[in-house]
Order: sequence, then C-alpha cells, then structure tokens
Amino acid sequence: MTYYASTRPAAHPVTGYLLGLAGVAIFGGTLPATRLALEGFSPGFITFGRALIAACVAAAALALLKRRPPRRHLPQLLLAGLMLAYGFPGFSSIAMQTVPSAHGGVVLGVLPLMTAAFAALIAGERPGPAFWAWGVAGAVLVVAFSLSGGDIEAARGDLWLVMAAISAACGYVISGKLARTMPGWEVIAWMLVFVAPISLIGTVVTWDSGFDAPGSMALSALAYLSLGSMFLGFVFWNRGLALGGIARIGQVQLLQSFFTLAFAALILGETVAPVMIAFAVAVAGVVFMGRKSRID
Repeated sequence: MTYYASTRPAAHPVTGYLLGLAGVAIFGGTLPATRLALEGFSPGFITFGRALIAACVAAAALALLKRRPPRRHLPQLLLAGLMLAYGFPGFSSIAMQTVPSAHGGVVLGVLPLMTAAFAALIAGERPGPAFWAWGVAGAVLVVAFSLSGGDIEAARGDLWLVMAAISAACGYVISGKLARTMPGWEVIAWMLVFVAPISLIGTVVTWDSGFDAPGSMALSALAYLSLGSMFLGFVFWNRGLALGGIARIGQVQLLQSFFTLAFAALILGETVAPVMIAFAVAVAGVVFMGRKSRID
C-alpha cells in the first residue's frame, strides 16, 4: 500500500486549489439535496442511511484494491467519522427543516475561519495575520450577503447550522491531516467503514419512521448525498488539503455558499439576483488574496 510520507503540505498549491474547488462544488449541492431528500425521508434516516450507503461503496473499493486497514490511525478516523458522517449531516438535516437552503449556504460561509482555527489547534499550521485578515473579510462579506435581502430573520435552524459547521471544520482538519500520510480517498473510505456499525444500527432504528412515500427526486437526492457529498467530494477535498495546506485550501470554502446558491436556483427554483453575483466576485477576490498570504 502506498502512502505519502510528507508530514507537511506538499508544494503544489495550484493542484490543491483545483482539487479543493472540485470538492467544494460537490459539497455545494449538499443543502439543496438535503431539502429534496427531506420530502421523502426523515432527518435521522438521511443521516445514517447516506453514511451506510457510502460505507458499502467505500468497502467495495477498498476490497477491490486490496487495501489493508491503517490501524494506527483508527482513533483519528473514528473521530473524523463521527464529525463528518453524523455531525454535519445530522445537524444540517435538522436545520433544513426550518431554513431555506440558500440561507443555510450563506451561514456555512463561516467554515473557512473555523477550518483555519481547527488547523491551528490540531494540525499545527500557523496562519499569518494577513491570512486571518482576509479570512475575516470573507466572513464579513458572507454575513453582509446574508443580511442584504432584509427578509432573513434569526431562526433556530441557524444554531443547528453553526453546529454543523463546527463538526465539518473539525472533521475536515483531521481528515486533511491524515491525507498527508495516506491517499485522500482512503481516508474517507476507512472513515466510513470504521463507523459503519453505527450507520447500520442507526439505519435500522430509523427505518420504520424514516420513509414518507419518497419520490424519484427524494431518492436521487439521497443517492447524491451518499455517493457525492459523503464520498466523492472528500476524495477531491482531502487530497487538495494535503497538497495545498489545510488553512490555505480551506479558504476555497468561501465559494461553497455560492455553489449552494447556484444549486438552489437550478434545483429548487430560487432566484439568482445580481447582488449575488457581485458578492460572489468579491468573495473570489478575497480567496485570491488569501492564497497570496503566508502560511507558516
């Protein structure tokens, strides 16, 4: 089995950005897909069911390629699995019952700052003052966009979204750190496999109350959440974090809100206003400037 021996991010920031962007684009469809899935499934069933489906795919890939379990990383994989397989999906599914997906996408714009903070605490990265300044600027832009419509009120769903963001940021950093020493796709694959018993038990427990005559859209949304958001997105994302640095590539998450808004418009029929494009351009500029900031 081939692992990447470097203990620090490799000097491939451009490739890291491209891979990170691919992952963010996939993650951007998560909240709209969750709202669609909620039309046929309960939040609990979505949380455990998507993790179980993804675990089956991951187990098949690992078996086909004859990979052996990285036992020395078991504690980290279990912790990241709890955060990414249950924390973020569970909290965001509850939130999507009370707030629009576009609103949720904007609130989750705090993810880059949270990811950078966890990177400093867990992965030993030390973003410089300029990086933090641009990160704060990006968060301010996202909040300003959230308030620009004038019709968004505080909802309890926002609390669940913040909990989802904390779970995602912690999981991203742990998995990104592991991706420095093992292939990124294996990180998410073993993560899903190691927590699969919990996924199975949760799916069984929520089975009876988990269905409400799901249609083709709800079924397709569940498939997207399982195969895209839960597995394929992390294949790109983890490798991007490993190549470009967790805090630096985490800045690309500032664009996730706008991917979410785009998917919300395409899938849920929400209107894309000119102000949205203006904020998207501004955020892209912040990401570019953050890229130029030094990460120690």
